Amino acid sequence: MTGSATEAAIRDEILRQTASRGPESSICPSEVARALSPDDWRRLLDPVRRTAAALSREGRVEILRKGKPVPPEAMRGVIRLRAAATDDGGDKR
Repeated sequence: MTGSATEAAIRDEILRQTASRGPESSICPSEVARALSPDDWRRLLDPVRRTAAALSREGRVEILRKGKPVPPEAMRGVIRLRAAATDDGGDKR
């Protein structure tokens, strides 16, 4: 997708990439931005981070800082995203 990326497109791409990596691996927000707008990806970094925070609040992804999960409110600096894992009982890690 080139041009403008909608919030829904960003959300779908975050979920697609994190699902493809699984709960043991993570992605960089810039990978999502580059997939959606290869030539103008930097302008999407803030929307990707905002959407990741919303997905984290929903329990769909985890935000990692220095390899450890952090709440969206503590999201600053370099972060990575991964699929939120559930155990057999459906509880988050």
